Amino acid sequence: MKLSIFSAAALMALSASAAPAAQPQKFNYVVDNFADIEVLRYKVPGFEDLSLNQKCLIYYLTEAALYGRDILWDQNYKYNLVIRQMLEAVYTTAYDHSSADWKAFEKYFKQVEFANGIHHHYSTDKFVPEFSEAWLDKHIARIPDGPWTDYSAEIFDAIFNPDVDAKRVNQAEGQDLIVTSANNLYEGVTQAEVEQYYNALKDPNDHTPVSYGLNTRVTKVDGKVVEQTYKVGGLYSNAITKIVENLEKASQYAENDAQRAIIASLIEYYRSGDLKKFDEYSILWAEDTDSQVDFINGFIESYGDPLGMTGAWESIVNFKNVEASHRTEVLSENAQWFEDNSPVDAQFKKPQVKGVSAKVITAAVLAGDAYPATPIGINLPNANWIRAAHGSKSVTIENITQAYDEAAKGNGFNDEFVIDDATRKLLEDYLFITDNLHTDLHECLGHGSGRLLPGVDPDALKAHGSTIEETRADLFALYYLADPKLIEIGLLDNPDAYKAEYYKYILNGLMTQLMRIEPGKDVEEAHMRNRKLIAEWAYEHGRDANVIEYVKVNGKTFIRINDYEALRGLFGQLLAEIQRIRSTGDYEAARNLVETYAVKVDPELHREVLDRYATLHIAPYKGFVNPVYKLVKSNGKIVDVTVSYDEGYTQQMLRYGRDYSPLTSK
Repeated sequence: MKLSIFSAAALMALSASAAPAAQPQKFNYVVDNFADIEVLRYKVPGFEDLSLNQKCLIYYLTEAALYGRDILWDQNYKYNLVIRQMLEAVYTTAYDHSSADWKAFEKYFKQVEFANGIHHHYSTDKFVPEFSEAWLDKHIARIPDGPWTDYSAEIFDAIFNPDVDAKRVNQAEGQDLIVTSANNLYEGVTQAEVEQYYNALKDPNDHTPVSYGLNTRVTKVDGKVVEQTYKVGGLYSNAITKIVENLEKASQYAENDAQRAIIASLIEYYRSGDLKKFDEYSILWAEDTDSQVDFINGFIESYGDPLGMTGAWESIVNFKNVEASHRTEVLSENAQWFEDNSPVDAQFKKPQVKGVSAKVITAAVLAGDAYPATPIGINLPNANWIRAAHGSKSVTIENITQAYDEAAKGNGFNDEFVIDDATRKLLEDYLFITDNLHTDLHECLGHGSGRLLPGVDPDALKAHGSTIEETRADLFALYYLADPKLIEIGLLDNPDAYKAEYYKYILNGLMTQLMRIEPGKDVEEAHMRNRKLIAEWAYEHGRDANVIEYVKVNGKTFIRINDYEALRGLFGQLLAEIQRIRSTGDYEAARNLVETYAVKVDPELHREVLDRYATLHIAPYKGFVNPVYKLVKSNGKIVDVTVSYDEGYTQQMLRYGRDYSPLTSK
């Protein structure tokens, strides 16, 4: 489970919140701007201070991460890889750089590279090219035959026909979510067939179930539903083989035996495709709290699957920020207190919280589903039984949140959307710390809180599972941000500090996140639905007491919170209900909440938000280029690993396409 950049950190990315005092540094965070995207770079402070073995470990884990890139592209859409090859060939050979078609093509090319395919990374709508078919055809004709020639008709249809594969992930109520989704996770099967297939596999008496469907494509062979497994010798074998080769090299530099065993277990899983092996790896990974260097590598988060089952390939390589980890360690030490004092029904609480570990990390590289757009917090493993029996590991990626904050300073957001000077001052003083604490609480404790009742299917909430889970973690964080316990344990120094995060959360959920929605469209992405559900529910249920109100000032709409204490009470009430839904698998209650509060958009308010954002020239979405790591050798031995930050956006994308593409034919 990961905290989207558009849940907590988006508030920093879209506004100029105050960061802790730091020495001024000349570092160009902004790399590129196009369409609705701003590309940033991030620093990796402390890398130079690591030991040579740790640097080598990070280097080879980074190589393993980059070799998985093709997998995500193919998971996202069946023609993505060949389209990428074609676009990169045209980009590097086209000659008419002053034409309108070229400028439109360059924009499209950058969008596709950012989204890991031809569908928007967030809305999952297919991009609309603004260049002509004739222009593209002319430039392709000048290139020697490439792999795209065998699919030219299908590729042009995929790019230019708006009715073909228009939505990568469809979440529309009442439709067949498998048939109407363009992703490459299912082929020739219906939603009913997929659900029937997995229901037949599940044993309600199995208290340690595997994560069914996590690493497979579901299709039909001779009319029978079957799974094709991602593994060495199976689907994506060439890419997984390269991942394994670099994991083996990384293992030579492991910090300790536990870390070496984790890498060996992951390799065994990749070779077998056995989900029991994945659970064994996940347990070892969750229980390793001593290693400074850490990583995520595999088929993890299922937001790209309309049924929330198949994991998108992703990787993040990181190391512990020892100083900043103090606050997450304090939260972990008090995990049982937070669980015991949660406002949910006692039967849904964990009687004993096990193994909650948390830290603040410095990201060294982002890959797959975590690149270029990345989460700012992660809590894994996702399997409920592992979390209950063996604990979970939570991280907040502070060098990423810092990059968002630095790049966003002075962009005018607060002046345009925050209601008054007093509230702006509140945000200036306390948003950075409360935003980070919200992420810590969401990941460290929120996802790890509560329990399923015996016999409840972890997938019972189906298409609404991701939204409900993110709602649950956000509510847990919001509820406890206002608790005096945070002052008692030294994480906040002002009992009113939480109000900064409350204000920005409600403002975002009710208004400002609408800037990412096209006019006339519904909210579909799970994190956006979760924030809208919380804000709209709190507004409606606090209406009689005027807890939250819309205010018009000089013709513009603003949000005012009149009773922060009452708002906290509303968050607690909703958390209790969301936990009940999750613990009991109440699908109908989940569906009703999502469809009532999380989907539909007020067109008049939406238009106002879009118009006001247009005057600020703030990109709705942000992502990153990675640093570049190089081995330094002397007499055939590695003597250092260097890190540099000067690679541009298209330069990096083209290099990755050239050097890390094991699934494409050259």
